[in-house]
Amino acid sequence: MTLLLDSPLDMHLHLREQEMLRLVAPFSAAQFAGGVIMPNLVQPVDSLPRLRDYRAAIIAACGPEPFTPYMTLFFRDYSRAELLAARDEVIGLKLYPAGITTQSEAGVADFDRIGTTVALLEELDIPLLVHGETAGFVMDREREFLAVYQWLAETFPRLRIVMEHITTAEAVAVLERYDNIAATVTLHHLMITLDDVAGGLLQPDLFCKPIAKTPRDREALRQAVFRGHPRLLFGSDSAPHPRDKKECCGCAAGVFSAPVALPMLAQLFEEADCLERLSAFVSGNARQFYRITPPQKPVGLQRAAWRVPELYGSVRAFLAGQELRWSLAGSGEAKV
Repeated sequence: MTLLLDSPLDMHLHLREQEMLRLVAPFSAAQFAGGVIMPNLVQPVDSLPRLRDYRAAIIAACGPEPFTPYMTLFFRDYSRAELLAARDEVIGLKLYPAGITTQSEAGVADFDRIGTTVALLEELDIPLLVHGETAGFVMDREREFLAVYQWLAETFPRLRIVMEHITTAEAVAVLERYDNIAATVTLHHLMITLDDVAGGLLQPDLFCKPIAKTPRDREALRQAVFRGHPRLLFGSDSAPHPRDKKECCGCAAGVFSAPVALPMLAQLFEEADCLERLSAFVSGNARQFYRITPPQKPVGLQRAAWRVPELYGSVRAFLAGQELRWSLAGSGEAKV
């Protein structure tokens, strides 16, 4: 059996820089027509010159595969002139609460001061993408942040807001209440709970932010995704780290899922008996909410088993060593 997807998109992607960028970018480029690129580099992408340099590096790293990097700027106080100049080159601004995740120290420390910039985004029709967590108890952080989404949605009703990598049943409920809010969902949050991360021996390669939650939360995500909610978008949040940043004190947060994203999604949707809804989740919903038309890039999947390698360079992938039933059509992965 084969499955053809029309220009699939990854709406939340970390590609890093330099050697790591060159290692991981080809995996996303092989499966997707484009991806929304996160700006939280060591030096945040918070200016047009930085954005242009990073976009050029990404395109070079992807090699011959056609792949459109949909660029974001790191949220700060921007002038109207800066946002006007950037509007045609960005898909949105990415807001991080200060220090809440990898390389977010320059993020927002005082939400009472963001209104002027957010109002400009609404006026200029530039989406706002948000990592929605507080600095509270780790299992409550996303729930506590929902009041900020409510304030944004009601104060700026024409602003398009994306709740990034949602993990809770309460976040799904907020999505239902506001038409100007969409949300990305990762592959790993559709599959794991906190028990997989820390219920036995600690699994550093499953540690991410937001942290995986409860079976109830996972079920709420699955139900919303598999029933085809029109404002749920696939965003892998694929976030590679080398072994010395994972197997150490102070383990880095991030799950590297790029090599397995589409094959494992096909398996999940097939198991849920809704394979016909996969295309909307990985492409159609994002096109509608972001009002984008990606380049034509049909991507084929086939029901052919393969085993995920233990390592890709210095990085361990999600589901390493496991057998998947679906693979990219024409993939060179070893069959089992």
